[in-house]
Amino acid sequence: MTPPGGAEPGSILVVKLSAIGDVVQTLPMVEALKKKYPRALIDWLVEEDSSDLLLGHPALDRVLVSRRKAWLQGLLGKGERRRTLREMKRFLGELRARRYDWVIDNHGILKSGLLVLLSRGRRKIGFRRSPGIADEGSYLFTNERYQPLSIERHARERYLDLIAQVGVPAGNPLPEYPVPAGISRRMEEFLREKGFLRRPLAIIHPEAKWETKQWPREKFSRVISEIARSGASVVVTGSPQDVGAVKEILERVEKPSPVLNLAGKTTLKELAALFSLADLVLTPDTGPMHLAAAVKAPLIALFGPTAPWRTGPAGENSRIIRRELACSPCFRKKCSTRECMESITVEEVLEAALEKLGAGKG
Repeated sequence: MTPPGGAEPGSILVVKLSAIGDVVQTLPMVEALKKKYPRALIDWLVEEDSSDLLLGHPALDRVLVSRRKAWLQGLLGKGERRRTLREMKRFLGELRARRYDWVIDNHGILKSGLLVLLSRGRRKIGFRRSPGIADEGSYLFTNERYQPLSIERHARERYLDLIAQVGVPAGNPLPEYPVPAGISRRMEEFLREKGFLRRPLAIIHPEAKWETKQWPREKFSRVISEIARSGASVVVTGSPQDVGAVKEILERVEKPSPVLNLAGKTTLKELAALFSLADLVLTPDTGPMHLAAAVKAPLIALFGPTAPWRTGPAGENSRIIRRELACSPCFRKKCSTRECMESITVEEVLEAALEKLGAGKG
């Protein structure tokens, strides 16, 4: 089938800049494009924080990395402006080096729209103006605009529907992340050397970016204590920004409870490898939650202010714990009570966790 608007594309640029979860949810769209057009060169434009996930991905020819945050700091810092401007110029040269047949913006905000404007493309494809999906004027920089699915549908379905409207029907596949075999072997050996490959293996990723998504840290401490007491190996992970919070959580864990603290010590690929080895991953609504689901880890996700039917993990291995409250989901980053997360009990999380661990890989 020849797609609407002309011949099959020989080159495609996907613009999805962040965040980790959104990047993971875009993977089925990219894989569908590659399956439909196996000879097409597919590039992905992404910001630095999520780029490690994509570098070396088998469906991609190039990963173009925008270091927007670092560039802003460099332009404001003394002695950094000339170097920063040179780096920005190199990036722009890489972006414009290829004239794409298709440029697809499924991010739908101003910064993605500006990058679409700067790119060289014959068909610039995106969503029509739609609150919460395509706003901030991003649609001004595309020349083909399609009606998005309702915001109440899952983000992954919306991305797949966009390419379906340009002639690439893909069904509704779930995200799958291919962990590089060498990294998987290295992390397995690392856990073995540390004495934490004893089954079952529980990985706790306790921190969320929004304070309203955060389950109380003292409750994480109690769950970690009980899981360790059950005889499981317990590993705690987190970003470099989570190091202090994870330390606080582990200081409350009952002693002696052997726990391996890897907060701030892994790349995203290494984190994916760890998750793929786990009998349980426990996390609030975070980007790494999606990564755990994409490697088919047995997952428990704690939800409060957000809607799992919009952005939750999918798959038989994923279980969501949340409270049905009149105020949830509110999508607020600030709340005076945080009742939706506070009311999730240690007992119900521990029961679900021990059930997953009991059905572990052995």
